[in-house]
Amino acid sequence: MLVAFDFDGTLSDSEMTVLLGERNGTAQDMADITERAMNDEIAYAQSLRQRCALLEDLPEADAQAAFDAVKLRPGAADVIAALREAGHYVAILTGGFERGVEAALETEGVEVDAIVANRLPVVDGKLTGNVRGPLIEGTKDDALEVATAIVGEGRDDTIAVGDGANDLPMLEVAGLAIGFEPKPAVEPACDVTVSTMAELQELLVERNVL
Repeated sequence: MLVAFDFDGTLSDSEMTVLLGERNGTAQDMADITERAMNDEIAYAQSLRQRCALLEDLPEADAQAAFDAVKLRPGAADVIAALREAGHYVAILTGGFERGVEAALETEGVEVDAIVANRLPVVDGKLTGNVRGPLIEGTKDDALEVATAIVGEGRDDTIAVGDGANDLPMLEVAGLAIGFEPKPAVEPACDVTVSTMAELQELLVERNVL
């Protein structure tokens, strides 16, 4: 089975653009834009570009310090480890940034099978204010489709876990859609909701996934 997780707001309660914004005084602006996007008030791609533009000229060392501050939620590493031990393919599909995801996983000493994420280009040691990657205009249902093709699973054998509007595409096509404290605009697309990683693990046991 393929299990696809969102990252910011799901596996992690960190919001990467806010952590980055704390480095140059734009954290509140980041949070406001993020909230509007997660409630489906503005397009995700537009919101991401707006947030990344606020990071123009941020030194790469400051960006790395922000990425190093990204943490998994309590219990998230246990869920990931249990899924992989049970033989499932675990993917992280996030509009956040690869370096932050990798830093958080490394801190907890856990691995996943695939990370689909975006990147912040650096020129002359500073962020350019641009963003690159597959999940800017691309959507998570497309990423899920690619992952299922790689693994050889059908959609019925997929689980998606997310919280925000940009998770809707994968939640709507997955065999089981799990909302992690989902935003109001997202909850109707969820088959079930949870509010902690312990609840998620219990649910996966009940569903005979673990």
